[in-house]
Amino acid sequence: MSVTHEKPGRAALHLARAAASAPSPHNSQPWFFVEEGHDHGFELHADGGRRMVLTDPGGREMVIACGAALFNVRVAIRHLGFRPVVDVLPDPADPDYLARVGFGAHTPVTDEEELLAGAMFHRHTHRGPFGPEPVSEELLDALREQARAEGALLQVIDSSEKLDALTDLVRTAEEADRADFWHTVELGRCVGPSGVPVEACRPHPDLTLLAARDYLGLSRRFTVSARRQGLGTGTVAVLSTPYDNRADWLLAGQALQRVLLHAAHHGVMAGFHTQPLEHPALRAELRRNVAAGRYPQMVLRLGHPMAVRCTPRRPPTEVLKQGPLAARR
Repeated sequence: MSVTHEKPGRAALHLARAAASAPSPHNSQPWFFVEEGHDHGFELHADGGRRMVLTDPGGREMVIACGAALFNVRVAIRHLGFRPVVDVLPDPADPDYLARVGFGAHTPVTDEEELLAGAMFHRHTHRGPFGPEPVSEELLDALREQARAEGALLQVIDSSEKLDALTDLVRTAEEADRADFWHTVELGRCVGPSGVPVEACRPHPDLTLLAARDYLGLSRRFTVSARRQGLGTGTVAVLSTPYDNRADWLLAGQALQRVLLHAAHHGVMAGFHTQPLEHPALRAELRRNVAAGRYPQMVLRLGHPMAVRCTPRRPPTEVLKQGPLAARR
């Protein structure tokens, strides 16, 4: 069925705007949405053409990003006063058709749901060191509960032995990526007006305990002294799931976004260090030695940023198509 060109419904634009504010690998925004008639249903699809081919060959991180977008859709529907009705992976013949969300019964919005909706456009990915204020234990406990509510586990790495192991795994993966010419090319293409802003890439990638992505090749130009390394790392955590299929990746994305929105409401942002999860052997080692046998889906740092930098988003009209089944082959 071909895509129609009617004016999108207001609710669909509201949902597309919310979904598109979700985090994604290097701001790739690997998704598009379909409005089924005027505000009757909303489909979420992975856009394989925007996947990071070398960084994410299996599409795991792409689906996690779409899961975060799906959680935003759920929050946006609740903000409108309806209960979201979610059908995950509705078409086995089309693995990129990730979810259909419909409008259920009218239900009053809770304070927690208002909190999440209010934080949606204040959440931003942080690159570089955090400020000196620590994340409180009370908030960390709340973030663990947010992950559990979606069926995932947020494990705060407070053991020096596990933190050392994780630090080594991130460093090993990052050094391998920096030495891979085509990987650096793919990463470099993410920097610019429609991707990761140059200003956000300026902190040296080796300032924090977990090595960061070297978007600008700064590590080849100068090194960071041992005295300066590790400052502003923040709190390190691993998000994991019991299994590792497409449904679990979607679950992980929804849990991640729920954690991020609750954290953002309290002025806490996250930086991501998924490098070892993109190397099968290193991910398996992380699973054994850090994640207690569960499948690690995200490695992140949490903290209070000294400055917040926004990343650009595609407008809702660019990511929203129309017509039921419009995007399926």
